[in-house]
Amino acid sequence: MSDSFDPQIALLKSALRYAEEYLTAIEERPVFPSVDTLRALDHFDEPLPDVSSEASETLSMLHRIGSPSTVAQVGGRYFGFVNGGALPVGVAARVLADVWDQNTAHYVMSPVAARLEEVCEGWLTDLLGLPEGTAAGFVTGSTLANLSGLAAGRNELLRRRGWDVVQDGLYGAPPISVFVGQDAHAVVRKSLALLGMGEAHMHVIPVDDQGRLDMDHFPQLNEPALVVAQAGNVNSGAFDPFGEICARTHEAGGWVHVDGAFGLWAAAVPSLRPLVPGITDADSWAVSAHKTLNVPYDCGIVFCRDRGALEAAFRTSAAYFQWSDERDPMRYTPSMSKRARSVELWAILRSLGRDGVVRLVEQLCTHAQDFAHQLGAEGFQIHNDVVFNQVLVSCGTDEETGRTLAAIQELGECWCGGSTWHGRSVIRVSVCSWSTTQEDIRRSVQAFSKARQLARTH
Repeated sequence: MSDSFDPQIALLKSALRYAEEYLTAIEERPVFPSVDTLRALDHFDEPLPDVSSEASETLSMLHRIGSPSTVAQVGGRYFGFVNGGALPVGVAARVLADVWDQNTAHYVMSPVAARLEEVCEGWLTDLLGLPEGTAAGFVTGSTLANLSGLAAGRNELLRRRGWDVVQDGLYGAPPISVFVGQDAHAVVRKSLALLGMGEAHMHVIPVDDQGRLDMDHFPQLNEPALVVAQAGNVNSGAFDPFGEICARTHEAGGWVHVDGAFGLWAAAVPSLRPLVPGITDADSWAVSAHKTLNVPYDCGIVFCRDRGALEAAFRTSAAYFQWSDERDPMRYTPSMSKRARSVELWAILRSLGRDGVVRLVEQLCTHAQDFAHQLGAEGFQIHNDVVFNQVLVSCGTDEETGRTLAAIQELGECWCGGSTWHGRSVIRVSVCSWSTTQEDIRRSVQAFSKARQLARTH
């Protein structure tokens, strides 16, 4: 047996030991790094070494300085930016996949990754109740997932009007009307801008008090349009009325894309399906598995009802390409070379099963409701109907809310971000981690109260 990989195996054992130390201490350390640990990052600012050094020393330095300076996102008291945790089986599968180091552009580059993509596509389509035959592309996150679905929609609407974007570009192309809700996520606007459909050409539809697209203001569509709906308002967690949107858009021959970065998973949960009637009538959907499903970063997915439309959006060729009769993953995404993110996604889906996915999503929603209830009992104002995993909180005044949020972040017991909601400053709580417990919520509510007291005395 060759010993050429012995140094790599030794390094992996060291990394495992460091990972154990990190996870063992995660619940007792501040959720956000202390000032001293952040100062220690200055040790990374050194000239590029002229000579090689021991890899073990480099790994040790990374753990010694880097680990304390991470945000404890994998712990139970991080509630910022809708960042999910990482289920253990996903982390373990990710390590194995990283050792495999597969490039997944073509089937011949990684048969196992291609097959697992195909399996996950089928499982997820069934789990979410999407139309049979729906195609899935596996990308970095909701940015590329939204961009991919919107590209498929844009190109298909133009194809129906006799225009081939891949061949002819956008110069002289017929204009396409684009409709988004007033609370559309920034990633949607960014994606549309990258696709040549910028702010000046978007029609913005008003929303109701929960951030849902207001159908009383939905326009009469006289031509095929690209309409973007939202599954999970990034502040309130609210869901658009998908059935009405799809019916009115399709009546005019248009395309509906759903930005479901964290909320699309509601479609997999029987108790939450009343939130998403008609969502499966859309044409494309975007979701991040690294949010609600707690797949390790990064893992985004685009779904498209019309497999041919998704493939056409990314059609390309070269003499050295080697297509097969099996799944060639690059057919469904903007990227050619990409890591085998289907490995950890498959591991989590197989490990959880349908019931496990339901329990995970319901747990996040229940914890968010408990969080809101306990904060309300402490005299904090809750601004949204807590229908999913988002809670919007404020104190008596915007100034007090701002000072309270700053104190929460400084105390380090938990971490939340801020936002603005109907002209008010709010603290935004996103319950996204499998590891959050009732005790974590209790401790976090206590931290809120302590932070408010500090805000009132300073």
